[in-house]
Amino acid sequence: MKLSDVKEILNAEILTGEELMDKEVYSACGCDLMSDVLAFVKDRALLLTGLMNPQVVRTAEMMDIETIIFVRGKRPDDSILGMAKMKDIIIMRTEYPLYIAAGKLYEKGLGNKDRK
Repeated sequence: MKLSDVKEILNAEILTGEELMDKEVYSACGCDLMSDVLAFVKDRALLLTGLMNPQVVRTAEMMDIETIIFVRGKRPDDSILGMAKMKDIIIMRTEYPLYIAAGKLYEKGLGNKDRK
């Protein structure tokens, strides 16, 4: 799924990386515990989270996650956005809660390889 599709599905606002919306993602990880993200090993995944601290960007970088979507309408501060820009990590935000955002992406086929 292209990130431009993710943006539309989640009615998301792009905060960094608008020029990268043609990138593809194959799965999503949704959680607020970064230790759980470290246990999640998938290729070309995006991260859905409500956690608002720089550790989110550091964890995404370690796991080669190129896109973070903040849920529940949360807006990261300038330090998080600056760090993400330096590391070429795309940041979006959506008003949807984590459960709904993950469900909407799954319903449209993200991470569901058996779906036709």
